[in-house]
Amino acid sequence: MAVALLLLWALCNAIRVNGEQSNGRCDYKLKFNPRPHSVSIQEFGAIGDGKTLNTIAFRNAIFYLKSFADKGGAQLYVPPGRWLTGSFNLTSHLTLFLEKDAIILGSQDPSHWGIVEPLPSYGRGIELPGRRYRSLVNGYMLRDVVITGDNGTIDGQGSVWWEWFTSHSLNYTRPHLVEFVSSEYVLVSNISLLNAPAYNIHPVYCSNVHIHNISVYAPPESPYTVGIVPDSSDNICIEDCNISMGHDAIAFKSGWDEYGIAYGRPTTIAHVRRVDLRSSTGSSLAFGSEMSGGISDILVEEVHLYDSLTGIEFRTTIGRGGYIKEIMISDVDLLNVNTSFAAIGDYGSHPDDKFDPDAFPVLEKITLQNIIGTNITIAGNFKGIEESPFTFICLSNISLSINSTSLSPWQCSYVSGFSESVFPEPCPELMNSSTSSCGILMLELQFYNIIL
Repeated sequence: MAVALLLLWALCNAIRVNGEQSNGRCDYKLKFNPRPHSVSIQEFGAIGDGKTLNTIAFRNAIFYLKSFADKGGAQLYVPPGRWLTGSFNLTSHLTLFLEKDAIILGSQDPSHWGIVEPLPSYGRGIELPGRRYRSLVNGYMLRDVVITGDNGTIDGQGSVWWEWFTSHSLNYTRPHLVEFVSSEYVLVSNISLLNAPAYNIHPVYCSNVHIHNISVYAPPESPYTVGIVPDSSDNICIEDCNISMGHDAIAFKSGWDEYGIAYGRPTTIAHVRRVDLRSSTGSSLAFGSEMSGGISDILVEEVHLYDSLTGIEFRTTIGRGGYIKEIMISDVDLLNVNTSFAAIGDYGSHPDDKFDPDAFPVLEKITLQNIIGTNITIAGNFKGIEESPFTFICLSNISLSINSTSLSPWQCSYVSGFSESVFPEPCPELMNSSTSSCGILMLELQFYNIIL
């Protein structure tokens, strides 16, 4: 009886994901007080000619501004110019403000980036064993930090990194453009990010991260470049962004095999809305495959996915453990996408041979609804795991225009679920007759998002 009453209450207050109201994480805005102190990077000897290395100027400026942390915080102002730099660390209660036509340029000399230890939830660099290059802009154990501006730019000048990666010339895993580790109350807004060596924004072990109104770009041929990667983090909002990448546009992660299981921090309570996503060789919206800490309670709505290999993809493999569950994706427009939806149970590699072959991941309670697709080749590819099938996949109100090159619009194995008003007709495994179960599943997911 109590469960029924809760579901009835949720129905009366249900999320409306058709543009009216969502009650998701993005409806709860982070509030930051104006910084009473401000200095320009030029006051610390920086020269914006695109040639002079300004790493020391950035580090000295931020060290100076750290003294204002208990006085309301401070702002570091970056005026128009091309400000070449290596890696530097931010501090708490700081705003990094990039004026219009201000460009922070990442040095193409790897010695200017530094080397750091691998993340504990990964156990090694994601691309190579051992340590990894430090990101260009870093935050470690920070609180109340902002990167914003008047559409200024952070350009990683990643082409040399892509060449080194492709030629297997690197000794360490490539760096990211912006990384926050174990930080909270982080805002990134009103800037552009270009040509990251690998990821563009990587919040890991973070809480209360708001990313909005940014543009992220890397060329289609850039190898395994990714836009935004929430990783073992919670209370995330990503909204009003335009992201076009070589690999994934947005990818949710939470650790790798035994290291992610041991660390045990999930990615949860995230909201993505009003974004345009393009992915040349990966997925516009990806979950995993490094998901050993768990991924759950994600709401995605009002998104445009275009010119991509895959629109929405859930990835895992035996040995990951963990789970991907309670995901609601609604009001999606797909255009020129090879595979609209995919859930793959044998995706990705292992960090070493110490993974547990009996650590079967769980993928369940996934809702895809109110979706229109044009020029689609494959409607869905659901390839579960025999020992741990994917369950409670709910498809509702989906219409996909399949192009003439498609031989079979749906491919399914070791998966079960429900569907209602789906064209083309899905595979039998997703056509269980009890459509009311699909409605109950959506209602449960809505209820979870409301109470969170």
